[in-house]
Amino acid sequence: MIDQDRTPHGRLSDFQSVRALSEQICEPLAVEDYGLQARVETSPLKWHLAHTTWFFETFVLKPFMPGYTPFHPGYEQLFNSYYNSLGNPYPRGQRHLLSRPTVAEVYDYRHTIDRQVLDLLDSSHCPPEALARIELGLHHEQQHQELMLTDLKYNLAQNPLWPCYREARHTPSETSGLRFLSQPGGVLWIGHDPAQGFAFDNEGPRHQVLVQPFALASRLITNGEYLEFIQDGGYSRPELWLADGWNQSLSQNWQHPLYWQRQGAQWLEFTLHGLQPLSPELPVTHISYYEADAFARWCGARLCTEFEWESVASQTAISRQGLDFAWLHPTAATAPATLHPLQLFGTTWQWTQSAYLPYPGYRATSGALGEYNGKFMCNQQVLRGSSCATPPGHSRASYRNFFYPHDRWQFTGIRLARDL
Repeated sequence: MIDQDRTPHGRLSDFQSVRALSEQICEPLAVEDYGLQARVETSPLKWHLAHTTWFFETFVLKPFMPGYTPFHPGYEQLFNSYYNSLGNPYPRGQRHLLSRPTVAEVYDYRHTIDRQVLDLLDSSHCPPEALARIELGLHHEQQHQELMLTDLKYNLAQNPLWPCYREARHTPSETSGLRFLSQPGGVLWIGHDPAQGFAFDNEGPRHQVLVQPFALASRLITNGEYLEFIQDGGYSRPELWLADGWNQSLSQNWQHPLYWQRQGAQWLEFTLHGLQPLSPELPVTHISYYEADAFARWCGARLCTEFEWESVASQTAISRQGLDFAWLHPTAATAPATLHPLQLFGTTWQWTQSAYLPYPGYRATSGALGEYNGKFMCNQQVLRGSSCATPPGHSRASYRNFFYPHDRWQFTGIRLARDL
């Protein structure tokens, strides 16, 4: 968890803990696992380790460390993700071809940059702008820690041996009943309050919106409930689907969520703990926006807007922090919901019906860092909350995640809403 202490001493401790977690994620891996990339949207874990290091080298050490000498001039291109103002990034879909630098050399790169960032933090000439960029870099690395797990899961799922990343130490529980909790709406403040600490630029400016009265589901949709949709012909009923979603479903032959498979009469689900019997009590996950929207129509409901979601989440404590190596999968909502919905955080990201667009008055950060969020504000949907793979302390009510509506490899789920 990243501390609110923004002094060099506080950032030094944060830097050490966040960087250590990335390497802890990789502890169970064999060297052969580091280079896997089964689709263009995923990246090898070796690349994630190097790219998050490149971020600190590029945006912290080069401008703020006196007399800094780049670790390797070729890394400026190899580990640049999409910052076109800094040069021509190495093609995303070819990252699995980078057998060199080796895994050992990437770790050497990380540890060398770590020492120099720590030296900068421990020095008397670490300016406020450098501290702010280190803070951004730590939150950036936390995003990649979640991607490391979701990318690894997709890559391992292509192996017919169904390899287990870590052994599970958890027993699924019975879920609570589904209710719809009435919400008053009104003219509400939306977006991050700068007084509350760090946020990405796309979470502001804070502004007012009109939200009509609505009802929000008390928990996420379960595997069992989604299975009813499948059994009722949900994937063969065009009237339930958006046109683009129907075409996508047909072209990709979607018949069920991404990691489900049927063996005889039994449904199974691939997880980071290997292939498991499908538990009807657990939240459905790894579905696209199109599937979530079709399911909502089938239920006579809809997906919530991002403003509806935030209006409720901002009044709800974050009870589940996310990443737990003992159980890297969504958990059931075991407690009855009273006034506040369950599973808003730390279970699955929740698709909203809101397009990913800038808030009124939004201005991207100047320079190369302005390419971080703003240039993606087109053709994507907003997801809210956080997932079982989100690092602790990386969840908040104003957080705006975003993916293309056909994406399924993230821990995405369904939260229903209804008009009142």
